[in-house]
Amino acid sequence: MGIALGLVLLLGVGAVIQVQRVTRATLTREMDERAVSIARDMAARAADFILLEDFVALRDLVLETLASSKDVRYILVLDGRGNVLAHTFGHFLPPDLQPANSGNQYTGGFRIQRLASEEGILRDVAVPIFQGRAGVVRVGMSEERLEGTVARTTQQLLMLVAAVSLLGVLAAYLPTAILTRPLLELRDLTRAVGREDFSSRARVRFGDEIGQLATAFNAMVENLERADAERSRLLDELRAKEQMRLQLLDKVISAQEDERKRVARELHDETSQSLTSLLVGLKVLGSVGDLPEVREKAAELRALGGEILRDVHDLAFQLRPSLLDSLGLAAAVQRLGEDYAEKLGIHIDCHAVGFEGRRLPPGTETALYRIVQEALTNVAKHAEAKNVSVILREGEASVLAIVEDDGKGFPVAEVMGSAAKDKRLGLFGMEERAALVAGKLTIESTPGEGTTVFVEVPFEQ
Repeated sequence: MGIALGLVLLLGVGAVIQVQRVTRATLTREMDERAVSIARDMAARAADFILLEDFVALRDLVLETLASSKDVRYILVLDGRGNVLAHTFGHFLPPDLQPANSGNQYTGGFRIQRLASEEGILRDVAVPIFQGRAGVVRVGMSEERLEGTVARTTQQLLMLVAAVSLLGVLAAYLPTAILTRPLLELRDLTRAVGREDFSSRARVRFGDEIGQLATAFNAMVENLERADAERSRLLDELRAKEQMRLQLLDKVISAQEDERKRVARELHDETSQSLTSLLVGLKVLGSVGDLPEVREKAAELRALGGEILRDVHDLAFQLRPSLLDSLGLAAAVQRLGEDYAEKLGIHIDCHAVGFEGRRLPPGTETALYRIVQEALTNVAKHAEAKNVSVILREGEASVLAIVEDDGKGFPVAEVMGSAAKDKRLGLFGMEERAALVAGKLTIESTPGEGTTVFVEVPFEQ
């Protein structure tokens, strides 16, 4: 529509300019013809007065002609030598006017020259008297009325063009609006569907192509609405099942930890005491026995029993470190790092910040301890690291655990997306433990540049 309006205005303005040019040319030609006619009539009537030297009658003729002729601003009558015989300026004749439009050349019996004056542009028409022997009559015509006529005509034409353009715009807008309104409604409805708003429907006004499009659109929206409802139902079921899974997992882990604690306590309290009693008995047997073979065998059994007792203590600590229940997370992780450093023969630096004056919830302490333990287990199995750093930092709203090694690293995305469960089971277990306490686990690793495990758990869960 904008292009059509621009073309209409361009053509209209062009037509106005052309009409203005033609009108000005026509009016100018008519004014020149009228001026020549007046000047010739003056020349014919003034000839007798000049020959008789009746300058009073000549002046009366000049004034009479000025009064009866429109657009005439002045009349001059000059003799053959260029002297002024009569004029219409009263007592003062402009000095630049007398020598203007002078000469002996006449085209068609007259000569026209445009002159600039205080009143605007004047057209000076000169007509000879008796082929110039008796003098010249000059008539000055003003272009003011001509320009006024051209201006009024131009204004009227411009108003007409504007009116026609407005009518054209209205004539183009109404059918365009009628045709595009359904399309605009479909556009808005499409945007609403993009926002997952399936409540609106397109109005079907006619049975044309747009009406068929609206019908098809409504059918599509209904299908999308049903699909969205089904998707929402499935998502709700999935969320409910996920919540149940997390609850069951929490119960399983809690039961597992309770069982670990029970087994560790039995190993420490019962099995360790039994082994200790056995060692004491072997010591007594070795001291009272007379046979060297008995003493030697008793010593061997005591050494074996000591190793078994140490293994039982280690197993009890791995199942459930008593330090975690008695002294808290920082002490348990410190002991865990020392055990792994001794077992693996690498340097493990454990550092805790905070943890003064309060204990974390038991579930949080257990989850963080197991995540750090799994991270150190992965270091032992896969990393081939020489140095490991374990940092625990207690903040105002959360606690952060970081395990960093200088091992060979691994492609995290590839391993996490691997179909082989044995490659990612431990990592997923760490994620599950973090999720159970509303924590977030992040693993950063690049092959050849080591691995860093971050886990952050809020205090309020």
